[in-house]
Amino acid sequence: MKYGRVAALAAGLFSASAFAQSSVTLYGVLDTGIEYVSHANAAGDHVIRMPGITGELPSRWGIRGAEDLGGGLKAVFILESGFNLRGGDSGQGGRLFGRQALVGLEGPWGSLTFGRQYTMSYWAMSDADILGPDIYGIGALDAFLPNARSDNTVVYKGKFYGFTFGASWSFGRDGAGTGNSPGQGTCAGQVPGDVNQCREWSAMLKYDGTYFGVATAYDEQRGGTNAAANFFDGVAPFAIRGSGDKDARLQANGYVNVAGVKLGGGWIGRRVESNGPGGDVRSNLFYLGAQYYVTPVLAVDGEAYRVVVQQQDARATLASLRATYFLSKRTAVYGNVAYLWNSAHARYSVSAGGGGTTPAAGIGQLGAIVGVRHSF
Repeated sequence: MKYGRVAALAAGLFSASAFAQSSVTLYGVLDTGIEYVSHANAAGDHVIRMPGITGELPSRWGIRGAEDLGGGLKAVFILESGFNLRGGDSGQGGRLFGRQALVGLEGPWGSLTFGRQYTMSYWAMSDADILGPDIYGIGALDAFLPNARSDNTVVYKGKFYGFTFGASWSFGRDGAGTGNSPGQGTCAGQVPGDVNQCREWSAMLKYDGTYFGVATAYDEQRGGTNAAANFFDGVAPFAIRGSGDKDARLQANGYVNVAGVKLGGGWIGRRVESNGPGGDVRSNLFYLGAQYYVTPVLAVDGEAYRVVVQQQDARATLASLRATYFLSKRTAVYGNVAYLWNSAHARYSVSAGGGGTTPAAGIGQLGAIVGVRHSF
């Protein structure tokens, strides 16, 4: 009799699962080109290369899925791997799914997910930063911003009447020990007896209307063994080893659509507080961009950036202009040109395309790329 009940229960469960709505999607982006960078080293030599990291968008492949559990509840997951098309090697320190690896639940109340995920710094900028993770975009001045991810992270996001609320909490932002993001060192965290070491948390409030949107976010990383702070201006990264040390970014931004033109801009204030030899360092990064579709298949956009690192006496201005022609819904060709002006003590690089292009202090750089992008 017991066996009969078990069989009936199993049959019922199988029947229910057969009618559940589920989907799994394979997707990806392939993006590369030929790049020219002037004054690529201290001797003033130029370089022509295929960039190692990105053109318009970072190359990636991924799998995402959802299962309808009924009552408006879904199970969701994403596994996303970044790679460099130039050599076929994995990005994000060689991680298999270094861009995203998460699972969770989604419902009318929002979503709650667990794993390696973007922090709210990334999501807050997604509409106002016109060029996004472009090779001559904001990542040239702060490489953390287009790579704002953390391991061991719980994320909540919910959208209600145009408002999006989001928060993340990481117990240890670099569980693989390969570097949480460019220039931040390794900070595995989850140390017994020190709950703050390598902790990261972020929060976001965002509003999107028909013609405009605004957002603000705060992102804080605590120090720990082998953690470091890098301002990407040519000054060597300095350690932030204490769990009381902080590397925090506060931002505010917005965008508006007017007469077919999208305008976006914002401010990011960064403050590193350290009890070590690095001391306290602050920076302010401003950006303003615009995008216009000349025809339905030709988009022209550009953005200007200004960064000031007061304690390191470093300043830079970057101007970037891009044109994209869509051959189809999935394939586009593009051209991008940019120029970077460094102050007397700064050594920023115009290109976020894989490093190795640092000029002498006070020297500007010209960058140009022609590339192709295909999505699947």
